Amino acid sequence: MREAQIDKAVSLLRQSEYTIAFTGAGISVESGVPPFRGENGIWSKYDPQVLDLDYFHSNPLDSWKVIREIFYDYFGKAQPNDAHKVLGKWEQKGLLKCVITQNIDNLHQAGGSKTVYEFHGNAQTMECTVCSHRFPASEADFEKLPVTCPECGGLVKPAFIFFGEAIPSGAYAGSLEAARKAEVCLVIGSTGEVMPAAMIPWEAKRNGASIIEINPKPSGFTGSIVDVHLVAKASEALVALDERLS
Repeated sequence: MREAQIDKAVSLLRQSEYTIAFTGAGISVESGVPPFRGENGIWSKYDPQVLDLDYFHSNPLDSWKVIREIFYDYFGKAQPNDAHKVLGKWEQKGLLKCVITQNIDNLHQAGGSKTVYEFHGNAQTMECTVCSHRFPASEADFEKLPVTCPECGGLVKPAFIFFGEAIPSGAYAGSLEAARKAEVCLVIGSTGEVMPAAMIPWEAKRNGASIIEINPKPSGFTGSIVDVHLVAKASEALVALDERLS
C-alpha cells in the first residue's frame, strides 16, 4: 500500500457521515474460507450443480453430501479475522452504517457487526422446504442425510441462496437504500463479477459516493468507479486505516 493512497482513504473516511462496506469472498480468505471462483476456488473442485435449486430437490442426498463437506466440515469452524473485527468496531463507534455482503459465512456478525445485509443468505441457518421452519445449523443432524426438519420431517436446505433462487427482498431493499445514502463505499475483497450484488457499489457511485477498494488484485470495479485502491489484504488495509482513524 502506498502512503498517499492510505492518506486519501483516511481523509475520505473522516469527512464521510454515511459510510458503508460492501464485501466479497476476499475478506474471509484470511479466515480459511476459500472463494467460490478462481484458480483455487470451490467450483474448481466441486460441481456447482449441487447448489442448483432444481437439482437439490431432485437429488437431495447427492447435494447434501457436498453441502456438508464444503460448508460444515470444510470451513464451518472459521473465525472472524481482523478485517471483520475492524468493521464491527467501526459500526459500534458510529463510523460505519452497515455491511452489505455477498458472503454466507456469518463472520461479519461474529466479528461484531450488527447491521448486515446478506445478499446471498447465511449458512448458519437452516430452513425447511415444506413448512418453512428455521433453526440454527448447530442443531442440524449432519449424520443423517439429507437433513430433515425437526418439526415436520420435510427436506431442509441451508438458508443461503441457491442458483435459481431470488435475492432476499429485505437484503436487496436495505442494500439499495444504503448505497443511495452513502458518501463513502468501501469495497473489500469482491471481484465485481457476481450480479446483481455487484451493482451495489455502482449504485453508490451513481449517487455521489467515493469508492475505496481494498483488494490485492484489480477487480471489475477497479479503473471504472474506484477513487482509491489499496492494494493489500483486507486485514492489513483495515488495521492500517483503523490505526490512522483512532
